[in-house]
Amino acid sequence: MRPVTDWEELEADAPDFKPLTAEEARLLRERHPSVSPWWVILGQATVGFLAAWVAWAITGEARTGWSAAWGALAVVLPAAVFARGVTRRREGSNPAAAVAGFLGWEFVKIALTLALLALSPKVVPGLSWLALVAGMVVTAKTWWLAFLVRAALRKRRGR
Repeated sequence: MRPVTDWEELEADAPDFKPLTAEEARLLRERHPSVSPWWVILGQATVGFLAAWVAWAITGEARTGWSAAWGALAVVLPAAVFARGVTRRREGSNPAAAVAGFLGWEFVKIALTLALLALSPKVVPGLSWLALVAGMVVTAKTWWLAFLVRAALRKRRGR
């Protein structure tokens, strides 16, 4: 397969694109309102707390609960920093700057997560890596809960 170098060939393969009218865009926003990232982070913090409590209750060891809590914190704190960074209002930003900012804050989030994981043996006495990872996974996978809650609320409102 030879590389495509002609823009006309590329455009010929692209599906037809029809921009939305103002009315269509308004209806789309009404049907699919945005969800604040802060609600997702609050949900993650709640689930992280519950995961730590369950880990403590099942094992009867405080170190296991604190390990799961630290794992949850390693997800929630970087997510909060990321959300703060990408939701700040920037007047006159162009799309390229928005994408660059998003990518930059994603790198900050990853670096902060790695730093928290590196600190964990020093911060949590008797660290249980299994509980820490379990706390991270349960907390990180909470985002789908926001969609379920949102769908339930929309169904209750009759939309």
